[in-house]
Amino acid sequence: MLTTATAPTGTLTLRPAEEAYDFAYFRHRLADPAVLADAIAVCVFRAPLLAVPVGGPRRGGYMSFDLLSPAVEARNLLAERPGFPDLRIRWSPCLDICHTVRWGQPAPAWWEDDVVFGRFYGYSEAAIASFVRNQQQRRPRSAVSRLSPM
Repeated sequence: MLTTATAPTGTLTLRPAEEAYDFAYFRHRLADPAVLADAIAVCVFRAPLLAVPVGGPRRGGYMSFDLLSPAVEARNLLAERPGFPDLRIRWSPCLDICHTVRWGQPAPAWWEDDVVFGRFYGYSEAAIASFVRNQQQRRPRSAVSRLSPM
């Protein structure tokens, strides 16, 4: 008989940062990859995702959760780790919007451009430029505003 052992729903575990699915993504894009020394993988339903601490040019961070209970648990686990100051939960009253655990300084206002956000989250200038270029290529032509000659 085949049996599987799974953790109870809502239980998170911490793993070494290098085990996170998105470790290489951050390592290649951060302006100061040394900040990853204090990073940790948060295992959500057996999926390890990277929690990147503040440090160097990185002034804040966040993780998203579809349920509130794992968000609370993640906040509690990260509270014991260096590099995660001012942990807080942004609860979403909307069913289709995730709850977030945030740390560090408050994020820039939503209307700021991608360059401002990229610098806040500590991405390299090359990574920011690549992201902005890709976003512009994906934007439909109808989204480009043109001033009327009138």
